[in-house]
Amino acid sequence: MRSLATVNIGTTTQVVDVSGDDNTSLRLLEMGLTPGVEVTIVGTAPLGDPVELELRGYRLSIRRNEAARVVVAT
Repeated sequence: MRSLATVNIGTTTQVVDVSGDDNTSLRLLEMGLTPGVEVTIVGTAPLGDPVELELRGYRLSIRRNEAARVVVAT
């Protein structure tokens, strides 16, 4: 499977799963990155971290290592 950290800017994809069972995974789920939601990669900071996402009508910035926990459809 492919992670959100590897998706190109401007691409829209669908969340399949959030891996892990720690506080970080729970926080990602609470921020709306739940299975089935569509996510668009809006951009990244100049050095590539954080990643800016658009989902559920709002924008969210997360670290690249957090984005690597989000499994998306290919």
